[in-house]
Amino acid sequence: MLGDLQAQQTTSNTLAVQAVTGDLTDIHRATLAASRAQTTMELVATVRNQAISGFNEMMRMQA
Repeated sequence: MLGDLQAQQTTSNTLAVQAVTGDLTDIHRATLAASRAQTTMELVATVRNQAISGFNEMMRMQA
């Protein structure tokens, strides 16, 4: 999942640079890539937070 996130962010950054320099012919590709990267980042953060919450709960149960 993290490799996919990195690839999506790289694609989004590349398309954003192309949009700024005027080399991008389809702005929808850049918008879609940015949205995908943002959604994936939010998913990764949510999974991480849930894993930490679960770990903390297990540590409380042992005490």
